[in-house]
Amino acid sequence: MSEAAQPISGQRALVTGGAGTIGSAVVDQLLAAGAAEVVVLDNFVRGRRENLADATATAGDRLTVVDGDINDRDLVGRLSQGTDLVFHLAAIRITQCAEEPRLALEALVDGTFTVIEAAAAAGVKKVIASSSASVYGLAEQFPTTERHHPYNNDTFYGAAKAFNEGMLRSFKAMYGLDYVALRYFNVYGPRMDAHGKYTEVLIRWMERIAGGEPPLIFGDGAQTMDFVHVHDIARANVLAAKAPVTDTVYNIASAQETSLKELAQALLAAMDSDLPLEHGPERAVNGVTRRLADISAAARDLGWKPEIGLVDGLRGLVRWWVDLGDEAAEAVR
Repeated sequence: MSEAAQPISGQRALVTGGAGTIGSAVVDQLLAAGAAEVVVLDNFVRGRRENLADATATAGDRLTVVDGDINDRDLVGRLSQGTDLVFHLAAIRITQCAEEPRLALEALVDGTFTVIEAAAAAGVKKVIASSSASVYGLAEQFPTTERHHPYNNDTFYGAAKAFNEGMLRSFKAMYGLDYVALRYFNVYGPRMDAHGKYTEVLIRWMERIAGGEPPLIFGDGAQTMDFVHVHDIARANVLAAKAPVTDTVYNIASAQETSLKELAQALLAAMDSDLPLEHGPERAVNGVTRRLADISAAARDLGWKPEIGLVDGLRGLVRWWVDLGDEAAEAVR
């Protein structure tokens, strides 16, 4: 086995942002794969303790949850000692990055540096880091491969993720720190943020449909995305740790192009609703009008392919949302 291939069973893993949508799914899969101990570091700004309820109920002393920040150098340094694997998922939203770029710098760049620095100092065997399709901006080639340039990106979020990838490459060159970075495309699934200012469009649409209102699309709905289920993303994290690869970046997506109009129609079907679509005036929020990933590298090197299609994934999302038990969800029952 290559030194870059790390088992999960019997290993100690640190998961930053482990109470978030993706992070908690990674925690679940690490525990299911036999990790000896999983330590979650989360400041609970985005993450929710409820997301770890299943893991807490079943893992016993194999799960430790630490309320703290990735910019706390002493804390991150202590948690990294004796750790085999680091899964770095802590981040803030792309919309919040645009509103608070200095916070984005501190959270996405400074915080990531702290995590990587501590991992190298502690002799961590491998870091699995979360990157984003945002690094591409509006791509010029479709399907988009990992070799596509990042110069069309104009978001601070995408810039921070691109810089993070550069930091990982430099720490590999300087200190031999093994890593894999995963560029997620459009993430959805259970434990999405159903509360607060930066709630995803699917949650807003479910709230409207539950209230008898059509899902609202700004513009003609022709903008496309490449949706990937959170459980498939978590599985990609686990496979990236186990694969004999390092110093590499992979697209994690469905390789299926779905327009916003098609997404709204699929969500209506998942909620057994015959409401029409509603279109509002186009808003200049996102200059990326198309996304479609080439995922052949992840299939070849990680043995990863998406397993959850959009129809099944949306029905599962609706079931989870109904089970939240809030007022909007009760209207669906």
